[in-house]
Parts: sequence; C-alpha cells; structure tokens
Amino acid sequence: MDQKASESIWRGIFLMSALVSVVSLVLIITFIFANGLPFMIDYGIGDFLFGQQWAPSPDWTAQDPKGAFGVLPMILGSFYTTIGAVIIGAPIGILTAIYLAYFCPEWLYKVLRPAVNLMAGIPSVVFGFFGLQVIVPWIRNSLPSNGLSMLAAMIVLAIMILPTVISISETSLRAVPSVFYNGGIALGATHERSVFTVVFPAARSGVISSVVLGMGRAIGETMAVQLVIGNQARISFNILDGIRTLTTNIILEMGYASGTHRTALISTAVVLFFFIILINAVFLILKNRGESY
Repeated sequence: MDQKASESIWRGIFLMSALVSVVSLVLIITFIFANGLPFMIDYGIGDFLFGQQWAPSPDWTAQDPKGAFGVLPMILGSFYTTIGAVIIGAPIGILTAIYLAYFCPEWLYKVLRPAVNLMAGIPSVVFGFFGLQVIVPWIRNSLPSNGLSMLAAMIVLAIMILPTVISISETSLRAVPSVFYNGGIALGATHERSVFTVVFPAARSGVISSVVLGMGRAIGETMAVQLVIGNQARISFNILDGIRTLTTNIILEMGYASGTHRTALISTAVVLFFFIILINAVFLILKNRGESY
C-alpha cells in the first residue's frame, strides 16, 4: 500500500470518528425536541415553564385533575443550587489556582496538582454519598433543618466544580506572558501585587470561562444532588429547605413514568438543554474575546 492510499484511509477513519460525534448530537437533539416540544405546545409553554405545581398523578386538589406539569420550582431549584455552588466554590477554586501558579513550592505542587486531577475523576455518586454521610448530618446538627436541603446541594456542587475551576484558571494564569509579571516587578510592585493586579486581570477571560464551565457541571449534575437536596417539588427561598432540580426531577420519575407523564419529563430535558446551550454560548463568547486580546 503506497503512502497516498494510506493517508486516504486514515483521513476516512478520522472523518468517520468526527461524524460519530456530530450524528450522536443530532440524534439526541432530535429525540428530545421531537418528543418534548409537542407536549410543551399542547400543554402551553407558559403554563409549563411558569406553572408552580408538579403533580403528575391525578390530584383532585390541583387545577387539572389529570395532573399538573409546572416546572418553575425545578427551574428555580437548578438556578439556586448552581449560583450557590459558584458563590461557594469559585472563589476557593480561583484562589487555589493562583496559589498553584505563583505561590506553591515545587514539592507541594507535585502533591496538590495530582490531587486536583484525582478529584476530577471521582464518580459523582461518591460526592453525593459523602454529602449524605458528612454534610447532611452536619447541617442537621448545626442548623434548624433536617439536613436534606438546598444548602447541602450547594456545598456538594461547590466541591465538585473545584477541579474544573482550578485547572482552567491555573492554565489561564500560566498562559499570561511573563513580561506582564516582570513589568510589575520592574515598576516596584511586590510579588503579590504583581500577581493580583497585573497577571490576574490579564487572565480574567480564562478565569471567567472556568467559572462558566463550572456552572455547566453544576446545573447538569444529577446523582450527587439527588442524594442530598431533599427532592421536594416546591418553590422556596430558604436554603435550609429541600427542593428539586431539573435533573433530579427527571431521574426520580422517569423509571416509572408513562404517557403524558413521560413526555412531560422529556420536555423538562428540553428546558435543561436550553440552559446548557446558553452556558456554552457564554463560554464561547468569553473564549473568543480572550483570544482577541
């Protein structure tokens, strides 16, 4: 076989590999929207998105005796837990990245960096079990709550997004040309001041991107959240109450759902898909803006 034929074969293999990803994505989108959008239109997009009651089984206390399918409690639950996780986890992750990039001794870096990488490989159910056995009892014993709450989910998700925030933030900080840091030192700034006032602002696009990707990880998480959040389909502004997210709503009921109930859950996946698209669009905008600097 000559070199030209060999290159053609490998080119075809690479093309097929790329097409598998594209075709898989198209099939997933087609399945979700083909099954979810018709229900949303028939039920009423406004009623589905802004309805405050989720009662799939016949409930004579509901407005609709056939069941109510309002996902607003789950939308707010996903929003609250994601924002709470970012508020808790992002500062810790960013400061850790700064420490690893500019302050950490080499011997300690050889321990901390692999530990961060190992954290990224831990299954989500393990994080959830840790939250159930450690965080939930701590909240139950320290605060007026049964422990299964929004706060527990926020803490677990904050821990889970740390590897993403730390890794991307550190990479962004190390990608800043050394002339930035050296220029700050030459002008009389201390090491700390050069890092925080010169290098860090120059890497802000990558740092913000790490937070956005962390949000994507948090909003799409299921198993860990399901174990600690309480899974109550209600609207609450108290972080000590149990609530439900879009992902946990799907996993809790899909196993036994059928008919209208099943299509309503698929419609919930459509809403979640839009959130993921929005987060990825923000990430791409920030990435392109950073590359233009």
